[in-house]
Amino acid sequence: MKITMLGTGAALPDPDRAQSSILVTLENGKNYLFDCGEGSTRQMVKANINPADVPWVFLSHLHYDHVCGLPFFVLSSWVFNREGKLKVFGPKGTQDFVDHSFENGAFRVDIQARAAYPARQKNIEAVRPEVFEVEPGLMYEDEDVKIYIDVVDHIPSEITDCFGIRMEAEGKVVAFSGDTAPCESMIRLAQDADLLIHECTFPESFLKHRAESGVGTFAHTSPLQLGEIARRANVKSLVATHFGHYDSTSPVIKRAAANHLPVDLMGPERLDEVARDIRKSYKGDLRLATDLMRIDL
Repeated sequence: MKITMLGTGAALPDPDRAQSSILVTLENGKNYLFDCGEGSTRQMVKANINPADVPWVFLSHLHYDHVCGLPFFVLSSWVFNREGKLKVFGPKGTQDFVDHSFENGAFRVDIQARAAYPARQKNIEAVRPEVFEVEPGLMYEDEDVKIYIDVVDHIPSEITDCFGIRMEAEGKVVAFSGDTAPCESMIRLAQDADLLIHECTFPESFLKHRAESGVGTFAHTSPLQLGEIARRANVKSLVATHFGHYDSTSPVIKRAAANHLPVDLMGPERLDEVARDIRKSYKGDLRLATDLMRIDL
């Protein structure tokens, strides 16, 4: 099993990190995509994966940094001659998002124009994703994998569900948090996993600043909390990801973040702090994610 971290950033357009997206490739070549933020398709091509060869997408939640790359992924897969429909699994609201994106929505004119060509008309089903709005439990199963989900603590549930994910395949377990504050459901999903890929959006001081500023959600997991989660779940290996730009040196990012992050603390040295805080509780294998990082299990 190969895991490729296509995007490891958060909501801002970071020059060093695409937005959240993870590709799992089995030994038999099957590809499973988890989240599809901005830049994910471009990163896929960099990793030598044809987007048309990815038949399933699993969305943890509907924040734009986890889904805004989906229309580009679908349209480029069409141009790359995808055969048949993409299958999209996600929380309530996913069908509405897809319905407003393609032939009856934002890209209606583009699709009409391209569909005038026989080659594009031949595989028009590629721009008609089949959507499955899912609930906690076994989300997907085939002869190679079982994928379970449960609700985690991020967006208020009256708006939509946010899911953590557990994938069992080839005798291995990979868990993915999506975005969440620490919660028992994520610990259950990650129990005894070979690999836990978990958000680590802000250090402790940044979470405190955001809570006090009232800008954006602060329902995220700090490095200290992540170390405790990984320890309690007894995971063999941990990848921290979804970094909220606190390691950025970009002047544009710093100006954009000034109203909700303590920009005087931003910089690459924050990653050293992150690793130290995780290590206070968790002593297993640890990686801090970078775009296109490859992990083999």
